[in-house]
Amino acid sequence: MTVEVKFNSFQLSDEQFFQLCQDNRDLRLERNPKGDLIIMPPTGGKTGNSNAGITAQLWLWNKDFYLYLPILSLN
Repeated sequence: MTVEVKFNSFQLSDEQFFQLCQDNRDLRLERNPKGDLIIMPPTGGKTGNSNAGITAQLWLWNKDFYLYLPILSLN
């Protein structure tokens, strides 16, 4: 379940948001265009397996076309 925290009375600066993320590395934190804080749930095993499959397919496609583009994991 995603939780959205509204910031109507003040806004977090980029530096403050970065520090909040550093202080809470176990949470997945994002901001929407309005500056509200969004707390995302961690991905589970099913999502991780799906992401691994997509990464593998992309790697194989990249290898076949000799593009040698770096593939980074966002997890």
